[in-house]
Amino acid sequence: MRKKKTSVKKVLKIISGAIIFLTLPTFLFFGFLYFKYNEDLPLGITGKQADALAYKMLNALDHKKYEATDYIEFTFKKRHHYKWNKEENTCEVYWKNYKVYLDFNDNSKNEAYQGDLKTEAILAEELIQKATDYFNNDTFWLVAPYKVFDGGTTRSLVTLDNGQHALLITYTSGGSTPGDSYLWLLDETGKPKSFKMWTSILPIDGLEASWSDWTTTETGAMLPTFHKLLVLGLEMEDIQTK
Repeated sequence: MRKKKTSVKKVLKIISGAIIFLTLPTFLFFGFLYFKYNEDLPLGITGKQADALAYKMLNALDHKKYEATDYIEFTFKKRHHYKWNKEENTCEVYWKNYKVYLDFNDNSKNEAYQGDLKTEAILAEELIQKATDYFNNDTFWLVAPYKVFDGGTTRSLVTLDNGQHALLITYTSGGSTPGDSYLWLLDETGKPKSFKMWTSILPIDGLEASWSDWTTTETGAMLPTFHKLLVLGLEMEDIQTK
């Protein structure tokens, strides 16, 4: 009996040691990242100067070419594929063996498929919601600079420590996570180089992601192909426009 107790105690000790071994480095790494990168949301000034900087960014990207683009197709991180009809405000979303048709003008037309079979009831609702969340997130990484005058946005001019100006955009409504803020860092022409993020889904405020790998599409619209976020890479592939 005593031997059995000793054996159980030993097993528990091994399990406890394994948990500490696996989790302690994670906690230490997160703590390092938090103290190194976490920043308070900067204060900015709203008004004409902020709007002027936003227009400077749009002009640097020749935004009229994007606005005239009716269709965008792309793949996000090799996982989610999109056929987005901007003109009709619809999108087909593909991942794994699922396909969801989203109609942003009339939600009653939304449809979800598993393989070739149309889903119904709760499963359809879940897939449609998941596809909507994927769309909101993934297209933001593709076209965020063009959304600075969307409804529900506020624009603020922020003066950085080096004296340069940056553009703070806060989304007070819309999307999957209203309340998120993004600080756009621009080059001398106004073209985005990166942005810092204050979002509900990230545990660290002020993380910076690059916006430097651009491609000019068939319609002349400028879109990113890659973002670097710490050691992570976010790829946009198979980009086609009409």
